[in-house]
Amino acid sequence: MQQGDDVNGIGSSGVAVDTGPREVLLKVENLEVTFGTAPVLHGVSFELRQGERVAIVGQSGSGKSTTIGAILQLLPGDGYVSNGSIQLGSSRNRVDLADASDAQMRSIRGSRLGLVPQDPMSNLNPSMKVGAQIADALMSNRAPGSERLDRAQVKSRAVALMAEAGIPDAERRYGQYPHEFSGGMRQRVLIAISLAGEPELLIADEPTSALDVTVQRQILNHLQNLVDARGTSLLFITHDLGLAADRTDRIIVMSEGRIVEVGTPREILLNPQEDYTKALVAAAPSVAAVLGREPAGGGMSSIAGPEPILVIKDLFKEFKLRGQRGGTVQAVKDVSFSVQRGTTTAVVGESGSGKTTVARIILGLETASSGNALIDGQTITASRGQERRALRRKVQPVFQDPYGSLDPTFSIERLIDEPLRIFKVGDKESRRKKVADLLDQVGLPHSMAQRRPNELSGGQRQRVAIARALALEPEMLILDEAVSALDVLVQDQILRLLADLQDRLGLTYLFISHDLAVVRQIADNVVVMKAGEVMESGSVDQVYNRPESEYTRELLGAIPGAEFAA
Repeated sequence: MQQGDDVNGIGSSGVAVDTGPREVLLKVENLEVTFGTAPVLHGVSFELRQGERVAIVGQSGSGKSTTIGAILQLLPGDGYVSNGSIQLGSSRNRVDLADASDAQMRSIRGSRLGLVPQDPMSNLNPSMKVGAQIADALMSNRAPGSERLDRAQVKSRAVALMAEAGIPDAERRYGQYPHEFSGGMRQRVLIAISLAGEPELLIADEPTSALDVTVQRQILNHLQNLVDARGTSLLFITHDLGLAADRTDRIIVMSEGRIVEVGTPREILLNPQEDYTKALVAAAPSVAAVLGREPAGGGMSSIAGPEPILVIKDLFKEFKLRGQRGGTVQAVKDVSFSVQRGTTTAVVGESGSGKTTVARIILGLETASSGNALIDGQTITASRGQERRALRRKVQPVFQDPYGSLDPTFSIERLIDEPLRIFKVGDKESRRKKVADLLDQVGLPHSMAQRRPNELSGGQRQRVAIARALALEPEMLILDEAVSALDVLVQDQILRLLADLQDRLGLTYLFISHDLAVVRQIADNVVVMKAGEVMESGSVDQVYNRPESEYTRELLGAIPGAEFAA
C-alpha cells in the first residue's frame, strides 16, 4: 500500500473505520532533518486526514520522535529541517510548519497542534497547582480575536476540561499539586492541557508507557472518546505495535530515519512485508500474548528443581501515614507463595498492588510487620548482621531504570566491580578478570569496561545492571520492572538474555511486572496481586487460559490487540 492512500482502517473495536474522502490535514513531504552535519531523517513522507488516527512505530532511534520534533518545531540542540515540507491545515488555512516563524509556531502550538507528552511528572510544574497549569494553557491558546475570559470563566472552563479528561471531583482537585495525583491522573491532566486550545491535530508521544495495563486502557479509551467526539485527528507515537494496532486506523513503521512500511493494523500485524516490521511484530509482547506465539524466553529451566528456594508465609506490611496521627495503610496483607529453584515466578498487578513492597522485604530493604520470608530455609525478615549479609549474596536486584540505578560518575568496570569490593571478594587483578567474564556473560564487549553509563544505550545499561547483579554469583535475582523502560526489540533481547543465563547458571527469578504480555514470555508461574492481597496464583497456562478471579480477567483483557487473536 502506498503512503497517503485512502484506506479502511481497523479501529480499537475491530470494526472497519471509513477514512474515505476526508481532506488531508497534515502532509509531510520528503522531510529531512539534520543534526549539525549528520542527517537523521531521510525523505520521510506521509499524510494524515481529518479525523484519522495514525500511529508511528519503531524502536528507539528510529526517527519517530524526531519527526514529531520537526512538526512542532521543537528539535533539540542543533537539529533543523534541511529539506522537505510539513503542510498543516485545509487548502483554505494551510501553513508550512517547516518554514513557519517562531511567532507563527507560538500561535499554532496549543491552538492547532496539541501534544500529550510521555512523562507527566517532568512535564507538569511540581510547584504549581494543576488547575493553574490548565488555566495557563487556556489563556495562552486563545484563538485570535476570541472573547477574553475573566478569572471565574477560566476556572470554570479548566474544571470542565479536567472533568472531560476523566478526573473525578474536578472542582476540588483543581487546587491540588501534581504530586497529589496518581500517574494515570497526572496523564489526564496533560490530556486536559493538550485539549485546552481545541487543536485540529493531537500528537500523543508514548502517552501511557509508564502506566500499568488497566490504567493505560482507561486513559486511551478516554483519549479516544475525546478525539472522536471533537473530530480531532490523532498522531500516536509508540514502540508497541500491539498498542498501535489497537488504537489507530493506519500504522507507519520507521527504522533508521526512514519509513519502511505503511498499512492497516491487520496488514502490519498479520502480513508484514519488511524484515524490520516482522522483527517488531515478533518482539512485541502484546502481539505474542494475543496471538499465542512461542515466548522469547520463558519455560522452566532444564536445571529446575522441585524444592522451593523462596518461601513467603503470611507476609504483612503496614506503613504509618505521615501527618495523620495513628493513620496506617496496609501495603501487604497475608501474602503467601513459594518459588521453585531454577524457575521464574512473576508477581503482577497494578501500581499500588504491593508487589514491589514484597520484593523490597525479600531484599531486606523493608521490614515486614509480621510473617516470614525465607531463602533456603533462612528467615530474611529476622536476619541481622552477618546472616543478613550472607543472604544478600544469595539474592540480588535488577531495577527498572538502569540509568537511575547506575552511578553516572563510575566506569562500567567500577560499577560491576563494586559488589565484589564491598564483600571483599578477591584482589584487584582477579576482580578485573571477573568483570571481563561478566561482560562476556551479558553479551557486552570488554572495550566497554572504561566507559560511563551515559555512553551506553538503555539496553546496554540494563546488561550492565544484570552483570553487576551476577557479580556475587547469587542464586536468585529480583527483577523489578526490569524491561518496562525498554523498547520492544531491546526488551526482547534482554528477555532472551535472562532466559539464557537462567538455563546456563541455574538462576531463579522473581519477576515483578505490571505487564501481563511480558510475563507470559518469561514466567513459569504467576502470582496476581491487588491492593496488597494475592488474588490468585498458578502456572502461566492456568492463570492465562483459566483465570479464576475477575481482576485477573480484567488484567488479561487490557492486553492490547485482542481482536487480532481471532
